[in-house]
Amino acid sequence: MRPPSRLAALKDRNFRLLFVGQSLSNLGDQMTPVAITFAVLNHHGNARQVGDVLGAGTAAMVIFLLFGGAVADRVSRRLVMLSADALRFVVQSGVAILLFTGHVSVLALALLSALWGTGAAFFNPAMTGLLPQLLSGEELQAANALRGISVALGGVIGPAVAGALVALGGAGSAVALDAASFAISALTLVRLAASHEARAGTTSMLRDLREGWDSFVSRRWLWSIVAEFGLWHLLVLAPLFVLGAVVAKDELGGATIWGLILAAFGLGSVLGGILALHWRPRRPLYAATLATLPFVVVPALFAIPAPVPVIVVAGFIGGGGFAIFGTQWETTMQNEVPPEVLSRVSAYDWLGSTALLPVGYLIAGPIAAAIGIKMALWSSSVACLVLTLAVLAVPDVRHLRRREPSPAPS
Repeated sequence: MRPPSRLAALKDRNFRLLFVGQSLSNLGDQMTPVAITFAVLNHHGNARQVGDVLGAGTAAMVIFLLFGGAVADRVSRRLVMLSADALRFVVQSGVAILLFTGHVSVLALALLSALWGTGAAFFNPAMTGLLPQLLSGEELQAANALRGISVALGGVIGPAVAGALVALGGAGSAVALDAASFAISALTLVRLAASHEARAGTTSMLRDLREGWDSFVSRRWLWSIVAEFGLWHLLVLAPLFVLGAVVAKDELGGATIWGLILAAFGLGSVLGGILALHWRPRRPLYAATLATLPFVVVPALFAIPAPVPVIVVAGFIGGGGFAIFGTQWETTMQNEVPPEVLSRVSAYDWLGSTALLPVGYLIAGPIAAAIGIKMALWSSSVACLVLTLAVLAVPDVRHLRRREPSPAPS
């Protein structure tokens, strides 16, 4: 069978609307952390208070993810997403008003951030479940790759735009644009043609969650990779973001170099997304996990520390590998997990993968103080290698074959 065009998904009106709305919404989301950080610092706040505000959003998302996934499997996923966008539009509009008027408090920003995270907890699992309802199966990989490219571009462009807006018009202008992006996203969702909706809820929420859990743990490839990424966020990503920034400041040239390295990762993710449009491996999870293996060297390069160009190249390659992984992972879940439990399974994926990230941020500093920054980064590199090899040793990950799914019903 001839593979679909790399842009086949964009020929579908529903996906085009969704793609435009989510691309703009993601761009706005990438601007907000920069704006909020400077909003707190410019109103006599400190780093701990910045962490409190940003962490409130992550904590709320983790708390409500399972409930959000269960709701998305019971009712219209489009309605869930629309409601989440409406909530986040109101929240970000409120934040912008506070910033424009100067009535800023850490408590108010933290509470609003928690409401934002609650919206994300409902939106993300519903989004995973909605795509297979809109597209034929053979277009899913292209759709997931395009979404990955959009996220990566947002990660490169959003912080830069936010920095300029904060400098020119204050943090409120950047947050106001994020609010507008949610309004646009909601409008695109309203214009989606009627799609096949999730089943009506006829059982208790607890039973729904149990069904989602049973579906999650019955697939060894699924829970193995989720467990890997949960530990990876704890032991690799969080320490790298905390300690890598310290190394960049003290030994590599400062914040500009750190920004360059992060931008290289983002640009690598764009390239990886483009490659994912073409590549359809027969063993998707095995190939995708191998694609993440080069990232093992990144913490070690900071520990040395290696010359900046070497770290930039490694970050670029690592970003590409994770973009390839993300596309194969989303497509495999959508093809292998029954649609009636897909949002719940996606919620368990989100929860298991991200719940330990805030803990990682909290323990990175004390661990570095106890054993030294360089040893902590070397330990992260070893942990990354061990986790990746452990997943590659799982037979279900190595042997799962790409399924040629049936077209989605029209």
